[in-house]
Amino acid sequence: MIKKRIVFDTMKAKEHSPLGRIIVLTGARQTGKTTLSRHGFPHFAYLSIEDPVQVAGYRRLTAQQWKALYPSAILDEVQKEPQLIESIKSVYDQFSEPRYILLGSSRFLLMSKVRESLAGRCFIMEIYPLTLPELATDDVSEAIKDSFFVRYMRGDASEQQLLPTFTMEPDYARKQQVYDYYLQYGGYPALTNEALSDTDRMEWLEIYVRTFLERDVRDLGSFRDLEPFIKLQRYLAHTTGSTINLASIAKETAVSIPTIQRYLQYMEMSYQTLLLPAWFVNPVKRLTKAPKVHFMDYGVLQAVLKKRARPSGNEYESIIITEIYKQLKSYRLPVNCYHLRTQDGREVDLLLETADSFIAIEVKMTANVGRSDIRNLTGLQEILNKPLRHAFVLSNDPNVQHFGEGITAVHAAQFLG
Repeated sequence: MIKKRIVFDTMKAKEHSPLGRIIVLTGARQTGKTTLSRHGFPHFAYLSIEDPVQVAGYRRLTAQQWKALYPSAILDEVQKEPQLIESIKSVYDQFSEPRYILLGSSRFLLMSKVRESLAGRCFIMEIYPLTLPELATDDVSEAIKDSFFVRYMRGDASEQQLLPTFTMEPDYARKQQVYDYYLQYGGYPALTNEALSDTDRMEWLEIYVRTFLERDVRDLGSFRDLEPFIKLQRYLAHTTGSTINLASIAKETAVSIPTIQRYLQYMEMSYQTLLLPAWFVNPVKRLTKAPKVHFMDYGVLQAVLKKRARPSGNEYESIIITEIYKQLKSYRLPVNCYHLRTQDGREVDLLLETADSFIAIEVKMTANVGRSDIRNLTGLQEILNKPLRHAFVLSNDPNVQHFGEGITAVHAAQFLG
């Protein structure tokens, strides 16, 4: 069973566009890049750049030979052979007919070469683990139902349209089922196979983490000794949802600060973590500038920590914030994401900045939201330099509550599912 992906329709829309002659699709390993491309573009030749025998031949092809042999092709893991990106550039510049899809599991290696060689020649897309609306689909032909959040960000919905309780939603049962699964296993497509047992899924995640270390990390950093990186990976998993303190990390892991900074970049470039920057308008506001780290997938986090449990409060915050981030990126919505924290301890988990306003989001794992849960959202306009469109508390409370002052509490699955 192949889940429908948000990026699929965007890719198909570019198939015959002059701006889609080269599509670059990048994302973490096992997020479905190959499956999506081969299913959506069956008439394209599939070239695996990890096949050492074939790659030697691909390197020797001239632009004319590429056009004749592979006028339309998918090049998988192309970042492993940067020379081939130069070949595709040459074909693009000499002929108008050929079309290519370039796949890669490293934003760093693939994008650096793309920026050098294919600037202005390609359409770049990113794919993430499944979002809640994607998880709710049963087939690639099924239309994805946009979440309330996406419709709200597009201006097609308002907080007043939320039903009084989550249980009144017409597809409540399906949304709750998908949400419960997501809080247990995360969003990697392979795990949605109904034939898998709980043990199978956890074993797959453990293998995924091991493969990531043995392949992606070595590709990124040419490491001989992975132990310092493993220490940082575990530290970040333990402290997901927390503000980065380089000195504290260095003390706890016995890894130097420059090395930690490089490893943090690798974790983000390989789509394992999200570094959420702090929002500040000027120094007078006295807002901290350290980013927060969020593990991108809860299933992977569990495998790193070798645990099987419902999420903690910080882990739940990461689950919800990365889900929001994935939906924004998948729909290519022009929104900047931040966290906000003042020196006196006031925090807002997520601040979304649009061209003309902000939306503030607080994440609480509670099943009973009260006025104490909205205290960080009151009076925000005094800090911000654009109008605050609205503030939301996302939780496990099934009841929608309008607190006044532009603050609404809503179940996370009702908001994002």
